[in-house]
Amino acid sequence: MRRLRAVMVKELRQIRRDPFSLLMLLAFPGFMLVLYGFALNFDVRHVRLAVQDRDKSPASRDLVASFVHSTYFDLVATPGAGDDLERLAETGVARAILVIPERFGQEIRTGRGAEVQLLLDGADSTTAATILGYARALVADANARVVGEALARRGRRPEPPLDLAPRVLYNPELQSTQFLLPGLIGLLLMITAVLSTALSVVREKERGTMEQLRVAPLRTLELILGKTFPYLGISLLGTLIVLLTARVLFGVLIRGPHLDLLVVVLLYLFGALGFGLLISTIANNQTFAFQAGLIASLLPALLLSGFIFQIRIMPPWLQAITYVVPNRYFLVVLRGIILKGEGLATYWHEVGALAVYGLVVTALASLRLVRREV
Repeated sequence: MRRLRAVMVKELRQIRRDPFSLLMLLAFPGFMLVLYGFALNFDVRHVRLAVQDRDKSPASRDLVASFVHSTYFDLVATPGAGDDLERLAETGVARAILVIPERFGQEIRTGRGAEVQLLLDGADSTTAATILGYARALVADANARVVGEALARRGRRPEPPLDLAPRVLYNPELQSTQFLLPGLIGLLLMITAVLSTALSVVREKERGTMEQLRVAPLRTLELILGKTFPYLGISLLGTLIVLLTARVLFGVLIRGPHLDLLVVVLLYLFGALGFGLLISTIANNQTFAFQAGLIASLLPALLLSGFIFQIRIMPPWLQAITYVVPNRYFLVVLRGIILKGEGLATYWHEVGALAVYGLVVTALASLRLVRREV
């Protein structure tokens, strides 16, 4: 224990002498969470809408009002009958263009039915599909209103054959931020934890102090734990800062057991720090260690974890690769604890995978540190 404590004290002193590393571990995750938390948002609101109303009847004005008052659309232009509508989309003036033909109100009153046209900017297919869904829902509401009014004029009470009573669980307001922030937390913790331990050992190599550690009466496990524990404690403090930032700025509540959250974060950080040590055994300078650690932690955590892109829609061969990405498992548990209020018992498979990952990368780092031990 004395040898382990000595390595830990040495590492803490080195961290204190290197304020950049401490700043990266504590301030960087919180800063990036604020930056990307506001920047990453998949909610489609306030779509720029242009309306060409060729009828100008009460019925057409009611339809336009239903679009504008829905908060999904903002009326930005009212082009005339001879205006170039595609030009509005090309220049970005409007993302959607609603065209109401002549005699629209009259055809509605006579019950013959009327058509309206919606022109969409399909360059961003995901946003266009969302806008199309909004428009269909608003038109369906308008249809129900027209049918109800027609039946009421005939003295009949409208009885809808089917009534949908939706109830959205875990994220009632359907805010994409609530879904993205847990993934962003996992991404930032992985990057900072990997880089911190990777740079720590490589710094010893560059300064020549690694030779002293080789001849010191230290076991490989004591060296690894002594190098890891200080960064584990600092990373936990950084995790707390990130969670508080998410709570204060974005209203992200931790609905599940806090102890379960601590356990899964410890397992995740243990694997990330071990992976950083493994990278440090390969790199011989801090530049290479930084680049390798950043690429190896950022790209899989961003692209292959389910953070942004769903794993189930990836090709089968790419889905197979995701099984070795720890973020895949961590995000499932983190979202379950934070958003759904579940405990670790529900995610024993993911927790076990994180534990195995941590043991494997730490064992590989130990083998490479064995009295070359590096």
